[in-house]
Amino acid sequence: MKKNNDILTSLENDAHLTPEMLAVMYDKEVGDIKKMIEDYERDGVILGYKTLIDWDKTDREYVSAMIELKITPQRDRGFDRVAEKIYNYPEVQSLYLMSGSFDLAVMIEGKTMREVAYFVAQKLAPLEDIVSTATHFVLRKYKDKGVIYGPAEVDERGNMI
Repeated sequence: MKKNNDILTSLENDAHLTPEMLAVMYDKEVGDIKKMIEDYERDGVILGYKTLIDWDKTDREYVSAMIELKITPQRDRGFDRVAEKIYNYPEVQSLYLMSGSFDLAVMIEGKTMREVAYFVAQKLAPLEDIVSTATHFVLRKYKDKGVIYGPAEVDERGNMI
């Protein structure tokens, strides 16, 4: 089935778009749009629907970190076996195979820096195929998944909160 990239892009940018809205936008029948979406979901083209939240504007305490991993690839499996172990940890938000000076980039979230450090030291570093790790804590998000975050809150003294 040929993918309609315009419809997919529209849904990626705004998951609130209804089949009726998409039908008007792309001059198609509502039933055809519904069928396309069902097919995309069944075929694994559409993997899910998410809401992007600026958690810094809530009372939720969390820390995000990117962890670079150097790995010894496995014969006949490359990086896949190690990646499977890593992406099954609930702390792992994203996992990417990279080119460059490290092999995998892991994005995780924890409640504190200590919790993230514990995850790296107790769960990632001991994996037999991990050669080295480097942890980078996210200090502020400016843009994520194409969405620009608002300005940081400033207190009455002009200090970022």
